Amino acid sequence: MNTQRGRLQRRVLLVAVAAMLPLPVAVSAQAGGPGFLFRRPMVSVGIRGGYALPQAGSEIFDFVREQLTLDTSDFASSAWRAELAVRVAERLDVAAGVGVTYTSKRSEFRDWIALDDLPIEQTTEFIRVPVTLSAKWYLRDRGRSVSRFVWVPERWSPYVGVGGGAIWYRFSQKGDFVDFETLDVFSAFLESEGTTATAHVFSGVDLSLGPKVVLTGEGRYSWGKMDMGLDFVDFDSIDLGGFQATVGLSLRF
Repeated sequence: MNTQRGRLQRRVLLVAVAAMLPLPVAVSAQAGGPGFLFRRPMVSVGIRGGYALPQAGSEIFDFVREQLTLDTSDFASSAWRAELAVRVAERLDVAAGVGVTYTSKRSEFRDWIALDDLPIEQTTEFIRVPVTLSAKWYLRDRGRSVSRFVWVPERWSPYVGVGGGAIWYRFSQKGDFVDFETLDVFSAFLESEGTTATAHVFSGVDLSLGPKVVLTGEGRYSWGKMDMGLDFVDFDSIDLGGFQATVGLSLRF
């Protein structure tokens, strides 16, 4: 009886050990990233914020730098962007996004003062809202399938991309100005706005913080120009391009 009981215990022990053998494989499969999903994610939604510096290369910016107490750095601002990306291949996403940058700065004429010896002051506002579609190419696989039911994300995934779309802008100035022909000082609200085409290139990296949460850092450079409105008819087209650096979180589904 004791012999049969001992054999039964040994068989139970062997079955338990055999059942545990696949566990190290599943655990090691998660080494690529924190956690796993039960299927490969196909969509990600995210929002990022950061720093934007416009190129400011056109005549209107030359004017405000020369005549007013403004520099290119005064047009730097926060940058915000929301993005929806759809996976179309293992390393390729198509991403739709919308962003916004806005700055408002007070200034005065550098070399002119009013008859009462007070500065001639004004406020300049500059806003850009791009709506874009991009192709995002990952330089390595973003994860791997361990079985039909488990997808393990990589810890980090660098990418590059290119895209284009439309950008709406508004450039406005409100305050006092000098008529250089009569030397009169007058008050005015000057505004130019419109929508034109834009293009951009970018690169960045995704860092997996969990099976669904991704931290993304990205640098982007964009181009765009448009003729200014009648209030600025003496100037050439306004430069809408520039650089952005952003960081944010995405959720993948």
